[in-house]
Amino acid sequence: MQNIQMVDLKTQYQRYEKEINQAVLDVLGSTAYINGPAVKAFQATMEEYLGAKHVIPCANGTDALQIAFMALKLQPGDEVIVPAFTYVATAEVIALLQLTPVMVDVDPNTFNITAEIIEKAITPKTKAIVPVNLFGQSCDLESIMELAKKYDLYVVEDNAQAIGADYTFADGHTQKTGTIGHIGCTSFYPSKNLGAFGDGGAIYTNDDELGSMLHMVANHGQNKRYYHKYVGVNSRLDSIQAAILNIKLKHLDEFAAARQQAADFYDQALADLPQVQTPVRSDFSTHVFHQYTLVVKEGDRNALQNFLKEKGVPSMIYYPVPLYEQEAYIHSNGGVKHLPVTDYLCKTVISLPMHTELTEDTLSYITDAVKAFFN
Repeated sequence: MQNIQMVDLKTQYQRYEKEINQAVLDVLGSTAYINGPAVKAFQATMEEYLGAKHVIPCANGTDALQIAFMALKLQPGDEVIVPAFTYVATAEVIALLQLTPVMVDVDPNTFNITAEIIEKAITPKTKAIVPVNLFGQSCDLESIMELAKKYDLYVVEDNAQAIGADYTFADGHTQKTGTIGHIGCTSFYPSKNLGAFGDGGAIYTNDDELGSMLHMVANHGQNKRYYHKYVGVNSRLDSIQAAILNIKLKHLDEFAAARQQAADFYDQALADLPQVQTPVRSDFSTHVFHQYTLVVKEGDRNALQNFLKEKGVPSMIYYPVPLYEQEAYIHSNGGVKHLPVTDYLCKTVISLPMHTELTEDTLSYITDAVKAFFN
């Protein structure tokens, strides 16, 4: 068995090597390294793909979240509801802007926040909600948007793990995740479904006023060179990364299909294993499987990880510590000490290799190793 990768970026690159190399050489030949034609082309392609009126490329996914909250002009002390079971960046930018992250529990099947959970945490200080479309599928955004309208709240979608996923509304129409909230944010970290060859991110919105504000905040707060209307930041996607992403964006739906095929194999191979819960797919969202995450219902998750490592199978734990137990947030978590679902997931989840290059032989080897541990 060949060396199994948690994410195989090299083989994916080799498939599109000529196309990507030429795109990079074109940028080098143009010498337009910052905000050049490649960035504008990628922005336009993203807008068309997502069905979004405004896409603002930026330096990384964390910047995308920070710029989104700066554009909303929230004030220190304003509360923002976030899931406790997520990557730290979601809460990090909120704290950096002196806002208050209010950490809530998640659904035990989808690992996402719900309107019901959110509503219990709303106070007069609540100004925004951050639904994280975790591991590759959407939160129930229709109900969350209805709740936001009821309480006059902003919704900032953290879509870093679900770019390309489709959300289906009750009336049957579909919309890309990240474009349903007031603002959507994504990351182009190399291991993401749409990954650059370095850092990168983007913010998107269908609101013209917010789109203008986001552009200004990301560009030193200016809408005309040397005329700075707001305090902003300097966050740009460089032209080389944009050129690479523009090539890969053409294949994003193919990438999703490959991940879904791998997930289907995992599902079938592990269906008769009562000790684990395989990923639950929501009726209202496609799943693009940024991660394929099991819940170990019976047995020792850490022992399983060690066993897989001995067999040459990599795995990851997303996430081992709830946000409210992180040292940086213990004094700003609103007094949260225990959220039962989040605590349970942090002790029981494990993610198996997931990428576009998984072969049936590799998937068989991985699932046989998982079954061998329990049998």
